[in-house]
Amino acid sequence: MSPDFHKIRRLPPYVFEEVNKVKARLRAEGADIIDLGMGNPDLATPEHILDKLCETAKKPRTNRYSASRGIPGLRRAAAAYYERRFGVKLDPDREIVTTLGSKEGFANLAQAITAPGDVVITPNPSYPIHAFGFIMAGGAIRHVEAHSPEQYLSGISRAVRHSVPPPIAMVVCYPANPTAQTVSLDFYKEAVALAKKHTMFLLSDVAYSEIYFDEPPPSALQVPGAKDVTVEVNTLSKTYSMAGFRIGFALGNERLIAALARVKSYLDYGAYTPLQVAAVAALNGPQECVAEVRETYRKRRDVLVDAFGKSGWAIPSPSASMFAWAPLPERYRELGSVQFAKMLLEGAEIAVAPGAGFGEYGDGFVRIALVENEQRIRQAARNLRRFLQAPSV
Repeated sequence: MSPDFHKIRRLPPYVFEEVNKVKARLRAEGADIIDLGMGNPDLATPEHILDKLCETAKKPRTNRYSASRGIPGLRRAAAAYYERRFGVKLDPDREIVTTLGSKEGFANLAQAITAPGDVVITPNPSYPIHAFGFIMAGGAIRHVEAHSPEQYLSGISRAVRHSVPPPIAMVVCYPANPTAQTVSLDFYKEAVALAKKHTMFLLSDVAYSEIYFDEPPPSALQVPGAKDVTVEVNTLSKTYSMAGFRIGFALGNERLIAALARVKSYLDYGAYTPLQVAAVAALNGPQECVAEVRETYRKRRDVLVDAFGKSGWAIPSPSASMFAWAPLPERYRELGSVQFAKMLLEGAEIAVAPGAGFGEYGDGFVRIALVENEQRIRQAARNLRRFLQAPSV
C-alpha cells in the first residue's frame, strides 16, 4: 500500500517549510528573527470593527450555525462596496458568496468547476493556491511565465494551442502576489477577450486591491460583459487587518457563483456570524482606517527600499500590495532562493519567502513582506549590511 494518498502525492514538498524549520531552530536558540516572510498583517483591526464583533457575540442567537452563502447583510455590503469602489453592480443573492477568506473561496471554486484532467492556465510565479487548488481538485496546470503582465497575456494563446484538452479557465492576480505588479483596465479588457475567444472562465484574485501606492487598481468586473465569464475573489484580510477573521468573497458570473455555493453548502455553515457582522461594519463604516493602513505600508516600503539599498541590496519599489519582490543579490544568484533564504536567516536573522515557493520561474527572487515596523526594518538593514560585507565562506 502506498504511504501517501493520491492527492497528497500530487503536492510537492512545501518549499517554505525548509525555511520555517531553520527559523524555528534559531528562535529556540534565542535569535531575534526579523520575520519578513509570511504576509501576516501586524496592524491592529480598527476599533469600531472589534466593537461590533464583541457586541454581536454577546447575543445568544448569533452563536448558532450561520449561513453558508454568508449572511444577507454582508452580501449586500459587498455589493455596495463594489458599486462604490469599482462602479460594478452585483446581485447579492445570485452573484456573491461569502467565503472563509479568499484562499478558501479559490480552492472551493476549483473543486466546484474542475473535472479530472481539466486544464487551467495559471501565472508563474503566483500564489500557490492558484495552481494547487486545481491540482487538488484533479485538474492539470499549464503554467505561463509571468514576470510581467504583458508576458503573461502574450503566453496565454500559445498555452491554449498546446493544451489537450483545451483549458477551462485562466487565472489572473493583480496587484500580484508575490510580484506586487499592477495592471490597468486595458489588461482586463484583453484578458476578458482572451477568455471569451478561447471559451474559458476568467478567475481573478484581487486580495490586495486596497493596498496601493499610486493609482487605485481596477477590477476585472469593470470590463463590459466581464460577468459572462468572470469570477473575482476578494478579502477583508489585508484591507482591514482582519486576516484571522477569515472573511472573503467570490463575486461575478452567476453560474460559477451557484456552483461554488452548492459545494460550500456541503462543506461549511459559513463564518461565525459575529465575524460576518463585524465585516459588515468594516465595509459600511468609516474608511479612514483603510487610508491609514495604506499609508503605513507605504512608509514601510520606502524605508525598506532605501535602507536595504544603502546596505547593498537594491529592492525594486512595489506600487501596490504589502510585498516587495526582490531579485537575489548578484553574489548569491547561483544558490537559488531557498538556499539564499536559509543563509539570510543564519547570517542576518532575517526571514523572507523564497521565490521558488511561488513557482519555478520565481527561483531567482525572494518575497519580502512589510509586516514589521520601520524601526525593525532598519534593524534588518543593519543586519543585512553585516551579512553582505562578510567574506565568502
